[in-house]
Amino acid sequence: MMGPAHSLSGAAAWLGVGAAAAAAGHPMPWPVLLAGALICAGAALAPDLDHKAATISRAFGPVSRWLCEIVDKLSYAVYKATRKPGDPRRSGGHRTLTHTWLWAVLIGSGTAVLAITGGRWAVLAILFVHMVLAIEGLLWRATRGSSSDVLVWLLAATSAWILAGILDQPGSGADWLFTEPGQEYLWLGLPIVLGALVHDIGDALTVSGCPILWPIPVGRKRWYPVGPPKAMRFRAGSWVELKVLMPVFMLLGGVGCAAALNVI
Repeated sequence: MMGPAHSLSGAAAWLGVGAAAAAAGHPMPWPVLLAGALICAGAALAPDLDHKAATISRAFGPVSRWLCEIVDKLSYAVYKATRKPGDPRRSGGHRTLTHTWLWAVLIGSGTAVLAITGGRWAVLAILFVHMVLAIEGLLWRATRGSSSDVLVWLLAATSAWILAGILDQPGSGADWLFTEPGQEYLWLGLPIVLGALVHDIGDALTVSGCPILWPIPVGRKRWYPVGPPKAMRFRAGSWVELKVLMPVFMLLGGVGCAAALNVI
């Protein structure tokens, strides 16, 4: 999938979680619903950090391009070290390590630990990074070109500061779901795990599939490309993605938001 579809699917997934949480008796305060949807939309772009042409790889200028090269080399090294006889030879790390359930869990867990141990500035950093990605993904046409980068960063920084201030207020959501002292913002790891998994599921629908199950072997392959029957797959950026899936994601997100807020 392309960036806009990934971000929309991430936001829709978190709004769906909000609806499920409300039905289960643990409703999200609206700041958690909003912040989580934006974080999940940004996190749904993060697995493509192994691809130099991806939105996340250029979202933070030289820093993200440098990080992209490191992640690509790391992913390729892990692929070579763990491949089985049935896995094909390849020359790069795209759609390998960062496109697995294990990576999603590790990144989400690491973010959660950072949020509860790093204090306010860690929370602001987490929000800022994912606000940048959410803006780049959801408003991709408006943010194309390097001249808009500074504006995106300023908007993201402002949004992160405002959201953190609202969430810090009593009853606004810093301690949603995890209520023990010292567990404030532990929930921040959840939309990040969800966003990464939604990205992987989206890529699994495309022609190449996605090795979500790694390191669990399937037959002669450890990097088995999970996906539906090939006749049901589509190419990234095709009309199926643009004309069918993206409107569906918007509709599902709207329904999920309304249910999470008890409007329906």
